[in-house]
Amino acid sequence: MHDILLLVLSAVLCGMDEWEEIEDFGIEQQHWLCSYGSFRCGIPSHDTLNRVFSAIDPVEFSACFSEWANSLRTQCDQEVVAIDGKSMCNSHHSTHAAIHMVSAFATQNGLCLGQVATQEKSNEITAIPQLLSLLDVKGCIVTIDAMGCQKNIASKILKQGADYILAVKGNQPLLEEGIQDTIRFNKPASSDVDVDCGHGRIETRECFVYNNLDMVEGAEFWAGLKTIFRIDSQRTIKSTGETSRQTRYYISSREAHAKKFNAWTRSHWAIENNLHWTLDVVFGEDQSRKRQGNAAQNFNIIRKTVMALLINERQWKASKKRKRSKALQNEKYRETLLKF
Repeated sequence: MHDILLLVLSAVLCGMDEWEEIEDFGIEQQHWLCSYGSFRCGIPSHDTLNRVFSAIDPVEFSACFSEWANSLRTQCDQEVVAIDGKSMCNSHHSTHAAIHMVSAFATQNGLCLGQVATQEKSNEITAIPQLLSLLDVKGCIVTIDAMGCQKNIASKILKQGADYILAVKGNQPLLEEGIQDTIRFNKPASSDVDVDCGHGRIETRECFVYNNLDMVEGAEFWAGLKTIFRIDSQRTIKSTGETSRQTRYYISSREAHAKKFNAWTRSHWAIENNLHWTLDVVFGEDQSRKRQGNAAQNFNIIRKTVMALLINERQWKASKKRKRSKALQNEKYRETLLKF
């Protein structure tokens, strides 16, 4: 098993994303691999690799990953840990739908801390408490979209020593109505405007914070609820002048100035931009057709392990794609990434 993990991690680190490519890498790099493993029976075939990863228990594998990822993490005060789900589009099979992976992303560290797989997006509600049980989030701000705006999830976050920011939509109609009434009849305790002019667009985000919860029916049933806030965003595409507007509502167990809430909610999108986007564009996850057994779930963990290794190497300020290419060409750099 040691040899197989060594082969797969090394190959994926060097840009190989399919079983056949990993086998070919092993054959070409057998001499180097034998410096760190035995490979007494030679390089395993792509079919063997598929069978092994299909048989590994993904729950145990994920727990090992979480323990290892947490060891790389630098503790940051009030770090935002964003939780969100992503479907692996081609993991569907005749007997099951595409796997939906719910992940936790430490935004300041740039590390995925853990994941739980479900068969449907709607199952995020049950997956999130399972995922939280794997995590050390003490002192962090846990952010979740509207799917995770549930009383039991808010309570669990607090019990683990963290605070929450939960988006509110129509799935919590009484809560949403109470927030709207509060905004209509009260002045905000604080406000903030944030303007971002990058990536070919101008985005303005206005945040308004309210600490008076008298008009929120059932507020006492949301553990630790102290603050509600609204963010009005306006985005203009520079090249076309096209403008879109959106209003979002949130609840939080923290009391803070609107400037803080503006920054924390913006940090949440790192899970989309830095994790999900990288899995699709750099590692080709959505194009992958790994479907047998547990292979898709376990290979998702391998991709995230490689991402962590690439992020953890901070001497060379290059893209993940360039680092993977250099790891293929340069054995010393490969060993640096693997910490050999």
